[in-house]
Amino acid sequence: MDSREDKQFKKTLQVNNFKLALSKFEKLVEQTAAQKREERAGLVIPKEDVIDCDKFYASVQQFFGPEVKNQDAKCFYRKLCNKPDASIDWCEIFGYFPSEEDPLASQLDEENLVFLVSRKQRIVIAGSRRRDVIKSIVKIPQLDLLITASQKGLITVFNSQMRVQTSTNVTDTSWITGCDYLAQLKRIVATTERTIIVWDYKAQGSSQDHYFVIKPMDHCLLCVCVVPIADQLCRDDILLGDDGGFVNRFTVNSDDFGLKQAKTKKKLQSQVLDSKNFKSIKRKLHNDWVMRIRYIPALNCFGSCSLDSVHSLVLESLKRLEDNLPVREFAMPRGANTFCYCLKANVIVTGGDDKVLRLWHPNISTKPVGKLMGHMFSITEIVTNEKDQHVISLSSAKVFRVWDIQTLSVLQVFHDTQGGPGDMQIYSMIYDAMHGMLITGSSVIDMYPLTRMVQDTKQVPHTHEREINAMFYNKNFHQVLTICSESVIKVWELETGLQIYRILDPHGFGVELTCADIDESGLFFATGACNGTVKIWDFGSGQEIKVLPQGKDWKDEEHCLQRLIFLKGQEKQKILILTLESNKTIKMIQGKDDEVFLTMLWELPDVIPYLQFGSHAVHLKAKDMNEMLPFPAVELIVQKSFSQNVHSPIISTEVNCIDLLETEGFNLIVAGTLNGMIILWNFTTSSVKDVYRPEDCFKADPDLDPKRYRINDILFLYRTPECARRSSQDSICSSTQCDSSRGPQSSKGSKQSIHESEVKGEQTDNVSEQQAVSKKHPAATIVTEPQPPLLVTAHEDGHLRLWTMEGKLLKDMLPFTKHSAISLTSLYTDSCTRILLAGNMEGHVILCSIGSFLDPPHDEKKFKQLLSWRAHSLEIVQVAYVEDKQVVVTASVDGSVRLWHALNGHYCGYFGQRRLFDLTMSMDFILPCDVTEYPIEIKEESKFTEKKQKYEYPLIFDRERWRNMSSMSLLFRRTPPKAFEVEHDFKYFKSLSSPKIRRCALEGFMTENREAGIVFGSLPIYRVPSPTSLRFLPLIGSESQKESGNGKKKGGHAQSDKITRKRSLKRNLVPQINLASSFFPTMHK
Repeated sequence: MDSREDKQFKKTLQVNNFKLALSKFEKLVEQTAAQKREERAGLVIPKEDVIDCDKFYASVQQFFGPEVKNQDAKCFYRKLCNKPDASIDWCEIFGYFPSEEDPLASQLDEENLVFLVSRKQRIVIAGSRRRDVIKSIVKIPQLDLLITASQKGLITVFNSQMRVQTSTNVTDTSWITGCDYLAQLKRIVATTERTIIVWDYKAQGSSQDHYFVIKPMDHCLLCVCVVPIADQLCRDDILLGDDGGFVNRFTVNSDDFGLKQAKTKKKLQSQVLDSKNFKSIKRKLHNDWVMRIRYIPALNCFGSCSLDSVHSLVLESLKRLEDNLPVREFAMPRGANTFCYCLKANVIVTGGDDKVLRLWHPNISTKPVGKLMGHMFSITEIVTNEKDQHVISLSSAKVFRVWDIQTLSVLQVFHDTQGGPGDMQIYSMIYDAMHGMLITGSSVIDMYPLTRMVQDTKQVPHTHEREINAMFYNKNFHQVLTICSESVIKVWELETGLQIYRILDPHGFGVELTCADIDESGLFFATGACNGTVKIWDFGSGQEIKVLPQGKDWKDEEHCLQRLIFLKGQEKQKILILTLESNKTIKMIQGKDDEVFLTMLWELPDVIPYLQFGSHAVHLKAKDMNEMLPFPAVELIVQKSFSQNVHSPIISTEVNCIDLLETEGFNLIVAGTLNGMIILWNFTTSSVKDVYRPEDCFKADPDLDPKRYRINDILFLYRTPECARRSSQDSICSSTQCDSSRGPQSSKGSKQSIHESEVKGEQTDNVSEQQAVSKKHPAATIVTEPQPPLLVTAHEDGHLRLWTMEGKLLKDMLPFTKHSAISLTSLYTDSCTRILLAGNMEGHVILCSIGSFLDPPHDEKKFKQLLSWRAHSLEIVQVAYVEDKQVVVTASVDGSVRLWHALNGHYCGYFGQRRLFDLTMSMDFILPCDVTEYPIEIKEESKFTEKKQKYEYPLIFDRERWRNMSSMSLLFRRTPPKAFEVEHDFKYFKSLSSPKIRRCALEGFMTENREAGIVFGSLPIYRVPSPTSLRFLPLIGSESQKESGNGKKKGGHAQSDKITRKRSLKRNLVPQINLASSFFPTMHK
């Protein structure tokens, strides 16, 4: 009765807790819906009180626990945003939405399968004997090596590229039954039916095939595994299972295989060791053969399975082998052939001749927690994929089944149909988690890759059927908006890549959409078309809200929209949009909350003719002084006599790109023109000026490219006070932790984020600067004041240029790629202007770090290019950076929108693919099928090694060295040496040395030239004052004659010796040998 009352009490408590969570959830929904109604009514809500998608999901997860999925919470939140007054059912938060899709249809697609059978790779081991099979496969994750052992004695070690690193052939009469890796001894252990083989796979030379044989053994060994205990040094424990039902614990030390054992006169391939000299413990745990034995570090115990129906699986600690205490036993009909353990699910999966997969809790041996049925033949192998929570089982008929542990459902079934009747059985199978590969061993090695590890299809990835015209990221909804030239709008989920909705022909049939933008709240987006029409849409539902109709006298080419920019708008009931048309006019469009149609508010006057022939600045005057807008309608204040000189220039001066900055103290519009001018409209000071004007930008030269000065994109770089304060705090924290982090840690650790790597690179600068400031002003505190914005321009000549508001050039950089200068097309920066992204005409993405560069005095060296990679084979239209996910989104005219890891340029996938995105950082590097170039990581030199580069001059001939060296070998040559012919005993090269005088005769005056290319631009350029003449080598014959002539002046005995020696040498001596002909060809005058 007590137990029933306890169960009833627990049930009542659970119901009450769930009701309490439901009441809190209803209050959250009411609060969120009320907030959305207030936003639609135009009320201003403080940022800290706004309930965004992340806050909503965190609150719901706090109420109901981790069972609520992020995708379901987002769908529920979008429904609240679109329809705050709609009826809400709490079941929807758990994912109970009506679905019209057929779940079986998606499983039939090959791209949704777990393993791609069509991409199977097969390796045939060379040197294996006839009808040999792979009995065991072992993966060593810490070394990324693969070990295979064949039945007839061939042990092979493969590297990460599946190439044979080393191998040996065990000449034993009995067959090999298993193998493993000794982590402490760094050797490979293999078992035969009666012996244990220990092989040092790292040995070189003649000892490479040398191995140790431990015998005899009491029973026939069937399986082996190594106990991975890290605290043991120079010692490994081996677990063995035999045909008598015994489990043996065998201990091997490094001293057992030392040099004292191998000191024999005749070196043999194998050396026999007595098994009685090793420490071993065994206990009978089964009444039949031990089929598999494994050690499970997470449970701190071992497991062994047998064909015994009573003692089918034993799961116990190693101490139970030393005593006779009872052990945990799992019984199943007809025993178990194999088993495996899944760490995340905490279940043990067993399989045997009864064709049923059973899932067991490690502490409950009476009854399995689940069963998986579907195999028609005996189950021989089971492996797990921990990351995806998959179980892969194999039957004796070579049928593979992939199961989901969480849902207990089958995901994929495939059959290995290759091979003859003798190749039917697969003896071993493992899952390589590092490379996402299922590896099996029979007479060959077969590798089945995961679908996500393979390039999606052989076709070029495509998101739309036509080229992409616009792409934007909505950071509030974590969704991506894409528009193609076929007038199709699509909205995608960033984390999964799933399509939310699409809109066909939004501006009418056959009307091409050319531009778009998303407002700051993320609730609306605007689209512009080639006929000049503008529409505003609800982002959550895709419903049309407002429209700017086409004028009666409009022509498509004149009013084609190139750019749309949402203004923040001080009044919530008003929507302000800045537009740029193809006829170089900049207009402001206004939309009121109670009106369906948009109206044009004003048009900026054309100021280029006045800037061309007049001054560099023109004052503005507001037309309506009562209008309280951040960007009011203005007119130019010019002299009347000046208008007579105004005429259209010869070269095209149309505005090609614009950007807008609306913040406290700054109301700016900047424009970049086709002739390279940068025009700044300052509505705060009521003036317009040309920030930069290239020389001869108004003159047309037929010999030069008219697009040479063209600005393709322009962007404001402004850091808000909040971001500046945050970045300064990050730099202070990193500098204070700099000294404490120094130590034995390596600097080659994995990068966690781009911002962290940027801060780490500036630690030394920040530390030195702050120490200098602290010495001068000990009590000073760092005050972050808002700095004036900067401008960055992307040019047709491939250069990135950064400017001040006064027109001063701060940085002129040609981004480094594997190719020459390529035109830049798009720019993007994050919310705190730490990262600058650029895309070019040939599909490259350039990622730069600009966080410290924005701080005064704008040091040029702090502008750093971090990475560049090729994302598309054609022009990139737009790029975007997702800060919280550390990914880059790129859109191109090839019709695809792709996702990349920002840290290393690795490919994640493309929007429109069948499989879901996997945004986790993978060790495997894949590329889309139309890209073959690898990313380039730019590594800069250390600040402390930056010194003036000195060039080492070429070596010259040293006469002093020549005299001190012996050159007698040249005196015995019968024929003079030919041109460019050098003997091995010639001493000329040893007599070369660096010049000892005029060290500064040659000095490089130019360190690099980017415009000359990668190779020739890196070569030093020397200035030579005058040409030097060749100095020929001395005449060896004449020097020897001088020495012999000096000997005649000495005594008679010495003189007679010299004469005899001279006569003996006279036959072989070739006088007057000019050695210069050996190294310099004859130069005809």
